[in-house]
Amino acid sequence: MKALPESYTLLAVESSAGPASCALLRVEEGRETLLCSASVNTRLTHSQTLMPMIEDMLRNAGSSLEAVDALAVAVGPGSFTGVRIGVAAVKGLAFPNDLPCVPVSTLEGMARRFEGLPMNCDILTAMDARCRQVYTALFSLQDGVLTRETPDEALSLDELSQRLAGREHPILVVGDGAALCCTEMPWLRLAPAGQRDQSAVGVARAAVPRLAVGEAVSGDTLLPVYLRLPQAERELRRRQAGEQT
Repeated sequence: MKALPESYTLLAVESSAGPASCALLRVEEGRETLLCSASVNTRLTHSQTLMPMIEDMLRNAGSSLEAVDALAVAVGPGSFTGVRIGVAAVKGLAFPNDLPCVPVSTLEGMARRFEGLPMNCDILTAMDARCRQVYTALFSLQDGVLTRETPDEALSLDELSQRLAGREHPILVVGDGAALCCTEMPWLRLAPAGQRDQSAVGVARAAVPRLAVGEAVSGDTLLPVYLRLPQAERELRRRQAGEQT
């Protein structure tokens, strides 16, 4: 795996839900500069839009893949197909120059978009997992410093409501499961629509501290992270269990 220079350019990819996005971040002497970002949220599949969007973004930024020193990608939870497409794309981008890759939690990437803002609140990241369940994690934002409070989990709305009861700070909810959570738990605060979706900018910001401590992996070892099995496999196992009883 290629060594990371002291100053570097990071390309991040997010395709774990309906919107797909990419971002180009420059890190010099500890300072982060967002060079360019792009997103698309259409009826086209991520397999149709992701790579052309990355190519267009690099061209618009006056850059190229040869100028990229590291990669980051949201590895889940989220849409099984979307996560696989994003991971496969980053694997392909990493291969020619053996670039270091940072796997980032989709839920953390959403929360990282708020890092640095002068706010004091909890941030609940929530993705709709169907059947009245959400993929979720809780973060605390105090004077711009983001701290993880809980691990990534798949919880029912009832379980989540019990977990959140008695929290001291107001709770801001982001993600495609945010509206669902706020309907069930009206004391939560729904983030504005423009700040609610998953974003490669957050993925890039989450990757920077991991690169600083050497937590990158090679492209061939980069893998998705699922909190539960795909629906088809869950149904297969249920049928198999029924046949054995």
